[in-house]
Amino acid sequence: DAHGAARGPAWRVIYAGPPDFARVALARLQAAGFEIPLILTQPDRPAGRGMKLQASPVKQFALAHGIAVAQPRSLRLDGNYPEEAAAARVAIEAAQADVMVVAAYGLILPQWVLDSFAPSGGGHKFGCLNIHASLLPRWRGAAPIHRAIEAGDVQTGVTIMQMDAGLDTGAMLLVDTLPIAPDDTTGTLHDKLALLGGRLIVEALELAACGGLRATPQPTEGVTYAHKIDKHEATIDWTQSAEVIGRRVRAFNPFPAAATTFQGEAIKLWRCEIDSNQSPSHKAPGTILQASADAVLVQCGQGVLRLTELQRAGGKRLPVAEFLRGFALPAGAVLGEA
Repeated sequence: DAHGAARGPAWRVIYAGPPDFARVALARLQAAGFEIPLILTQPDRPAGRGMKLQASPVKQFALAHGIAVAQPRSLRLDGNYPEEAAAARVAIEAAQADVMVVAAYGLILPQWVLDSFAPSGGGHKFGCLNIHASLLPRWRGAAPIHRAIEAGDVQTGVTIMQMDAGLDTGAMLLVDTLPIAPDDTTGTLHDKLALLGGRLIVEALELAACGGLRATPQPTEGVTYAHKIDKHEATIDWTQSAEVIGRRVRAFNPFPAAATTFQGEAIKLWRCEIDSNQSPSHKAPGTILQASADAVLVQCGQGVLRLTELQRAGGKRLPVAEFLRGFALPAGAVLGEA
């Protein structure tokens, strides 16, 4: 049976990807009985207040389970770090794996990696499979979860894709959809998609084991790119509609966090909702209409937004009632003015 085949010695999986999204699927693969001889992840990065070097969630999993780890800064043999790429190549060849599974790795796989796992006549090679957090070809690229929320999409999902030389252009192997809830943030949707990705990659490899995995080319229509999130995007433009600003607040939670200013001080906006009770106002966008223990009401280019969770620079995220006890936002004042 497929499960038995997956547990056989021929089923060795190299796993590549640093973040929490990748760790969830890695744990599912291991629990399903796949052998994981090697994990590729990004170099340790400085993090936290002390900016100490911190291992990625995937590396932490590898260390806890005694799995070998490689952390090359590049896999390009002709790139800036050829020695690291060459060492990774030796590790990949020594692992003698049948498939490589990639999730939010952050490095482009050069042709030699794709060729290492290309299906061959004699063996069980299944190529390089990517767990991508969107319904391809919509939201190819680095930030598919953020961009889906920001655009107001009502559904997203996970695509298991056969990797090729392009950016998220390979054939689709398995797809499953997920609704985007009206209050979903990138944080909450990330966690749902990580679980879905873990389930789908196990399913894909078990189908492959019994010859049941079919590749479908991506449609040529509907291609969009989820460009990497830049910190400068976090600044709220109050001339936009309440709906657009509300989506941006959800899309940028937890990173980089939507922000505005008041009297020169930065304020992060963590939670908000559109106010449907306000009669149209002729106040300038960014004007505070009312500040109470329930919400701070702000005039937008169109509509009114209720801000319910805020944070001062250096402070904690606070419900609006607590925030206002330490920081006054008087009615009539304007947010975002220089």
